Amino acid sequence: MFKFFVQHRLEGYVKRYFKHHPEVKLIAVVGAAGKTTTKMAIAEVLSRKFKVQIEPRNYNEQTAVPLGILGVEYPAPEDLRKLSVWREVFRACREQIKNSDAQIVIQELGTDHVGEIPHFAKYLSPDITVITSIVPEHMEFFGTLAAVADEEFAMNPVSQMVLANVDDIAEEFLAKLDPAKTGLYGLNPSADVHFDVKVGNPLDGYSGQFVFKNSKVEAKIGLVGEHNLRAAVAAGAVGELLGLAPTEIVAGLSEIRPVKGRMNILKGIHNSIIIDDTYNSSPSAAVAALKTLYEIPAEQRIAVLGNMNELGDYAEQGHKAVGEILDGEYLEWVVTLGDLANKYIAPLARAAGLDVKETQTPIEAGAFVNKVNDPERRTVILFKGSQNGVFLEEAVKVIAEESEYPKLVRQEKDWIAKKQYLYEQDLTAAAETDDD
Repeated sequence: MFKFFVQHRLEGYVKRYFKHHPEVKLIAVVGAAGKTTTKMAIAEVLSRKFKVQIEPRNYNEQTAVPLGILGVEYPAPEDLRKLSVWREVFRACREQIKNSDAQIVIQELGTDHVGEIPHFAKYLSPDITVITSIVPEHMEFFGTLAAVADEEFAMNPVSQMVLANVDDIAEEFLAKLDPAKTGLYGLNPSADVHFDVKVGNPLDGYSGQFVFKNSKVEAKIGLVGEHNLRAAVAAGAVGELLGLAPTEIVAGLSEIRPVKGRMNILKGIHNSIIIDDTYNSSPSAAVAALKTLYEIPAEQRIAVLGNMNELGDYAEQGHKAVGEILDGEYLEWVVTLGDLANKYIAPLARAAGLDVKETQTPIEAGAFVNKVNDPERRTVILFKGSQNGVFLEEAVKVIAEESEYPKLVRQEKDWIAKKQYLYEQDLTAAAETDDD
């Protein structure tokens, strides 16, 4: 009951904010995957011309969204039930309504149950809604891809303009969009705004031609993996809608960098290269990450693949879809983490002729990778898995140079406390091994 009181109060402040500042434009980012990277790319481009208000973390649920829009700090986990803390938050919200100087607000909207995006549509009216993808997500609750599309499309009726990623949304769902207010973006040349890759290196970024409706311009984008280029294209499309010149857009695109835990390149021990994609995982994202790993020149490639959570009845199919693209021509070792990855991915990796190690904790996975990481060869290691119960960033810690730790996800005090059980499990396992 207390949470709903807080949520209702915050939503009221958001309504007052936009009523008090009708000149402020709201850009909403929705979709099954890629929201945070897309949001940050849009902010990088628009900041060339506008004062942008953005919450850099993926605070996208019902209580956090209003605070992200208003630019007010979300309380610490231990303070969420303290009325005195929320009184201070409410006071800060009122101050922001009076004093905010933002011209653009960019906010991602998340969902893991049916009805959460429609709830946002009750009090938000975006100037532009960007739809990043319609792929399997939280299938435990949505059940079908059509249900995912219905959920993610719920902002469309209340949005003035919609930008949809033509590469990651099936034609059957694109056909449901209102052509009068929808633009398409992506790598596909059929999109209204697209990026034509001329030179690509996953470690150095991609060079090519940005094609707008009425112009073309050369650009360099420093993101890892072609699937992440779509975030940059979305940023360019938003920039064009808001009147930025092509030169301003390209200048912003050149500054885009990976977000923590999302295809971020880190330095590993023994001169190894780490692709840190540990923030979260889904079948489509894991497949895209593996394809990027295959493109990177290396003498040894290792893929560490953790469970993908909340897939429901799609869990077996989704994990097998990842296992089916494992290729002995490109990979040497596959390390799986968790019951689902061990059950469905590991057997397919073995069938592909790969060396496989099944693990139960990220520390165990990291320690094994450290053991097989050959210091005499150029080694590239991909870490990819869901967050809760998987936490592959802790495996990255075992392999990464210590100077790279600040670039890892979930290193805040509350997250470290939540993950303490992982270290206790490994100490117990080590003690049992010694007893044997």
